[in-house]
Amino acid sequence: MTQGDTYMMRRFPRGGRIAALLLTTALLSGCAEANLFGHVAKKATSGDEAPASTGAAGTYKVGKPYQVGGVWYYPREDFDYDETGIASWYGPDFHAKMTANGETFDQNAVTAAHKTLPMPSVVRVTNLENGRSLVVRVNDRGPFVNGRIIDLSRRSAQLLGMEGQGTAKVRVQILADESRVLAGKAKPSGGPNEAPQVAAAPRESVTAETLPAPGSREQARPVQTAKAEGPARATVAADRVERELAAQEVQNLPVRSTAIYVQAGSFSRHDNALRLQARLSGVGHPQIQSASVKGQTVYRVRFGPLNSVEEADGLLNSVIAAGQQDARVIVD
Repeated sequence: MTQGDTYMMRRFPRGGRIAALLLTTALLSGCAEANLFGHVAKKATSGDEAPASTGAAGTYKVGKPYQVGGVWYYPREDFDYDETGIASWYGPDFHAKMTANGETFDQNAVTAAHKTLPMPSVVRVTNLENGRSLVVRVNDRGPFVNGRIIDLSRRSAQLLGMEGQGTAKVRVQILADESRVLAGKAKPSGGPNEAPQVAAAPRESVTAETLPAPGSREQARPVQTAKAEGPARATVAADRVERELAAQEVQNLPVRSTAIYVQAGSFSRHDNALRLQARLSGVGHPQIQSASVKGQTVYRVRFGPLNSVEEADGLLNSVIAAGQQDARVIVD
């Protein structure tokens, strides 16, 4: 496949996403435009000109449930998020346009779009095909294409070694502490997601003491020392996270063999999995795989392993057309 073929394949689904977004703008609260992808950060050394960085200007946003292309998405805070699947990337067509949380897209910044995670949040994206792993800032919504779990900025795709091929098998893990730090910085002062600020800044530490009985010569004993974060400390922590993101450091992790599947459903009861397997027999030959998740046995109805992303895309569309709207592409 030529580079031009790859580019056209990537842009066609994106055009579908714009059309769907134009129909659902009212449901995406806080979005000022239909094409909302990216953010302003320090410019990478890629040769493409980007807007001068003035820091992250967007606000913290989770958002209400919304519908695109007949599919409902339910944004929420999920600090245990860990998912494998297929990543895509976007860049020139959306450079300098507004993101879903009010920032400006810089295709040379290390950012990404996700369908449901809070904005901003911080995730580690690992390319399971070459072992490259990168910490990325989520500040946008998408990708609204079946079978994709994250849409990376062009620079993120370059660093992860997937720009030329357009897609890659990835693992996406939220970094809970870093995400909470950025959320605290981005939340508006006095807004609904933030506790009210006290008039005086808290001390660096607070010590509690056990007082002796009246008349006793025993001295008071400190029993607890608690650190108080305070606005200044929170700002320092947020600045540290921003610096780490701007450093664009890529880790090289061991590569293990993985395969692509279309998962039609997952059940705690085997008989429910059997019923779905029978119902989808006209689509192909789904298998039931058992697995242990948080100490509980689940039964997954899956097609695969599949030979390529293109094969998975076609099969996924067939499974969805058969009525299984929650089907997805996974990597295992």
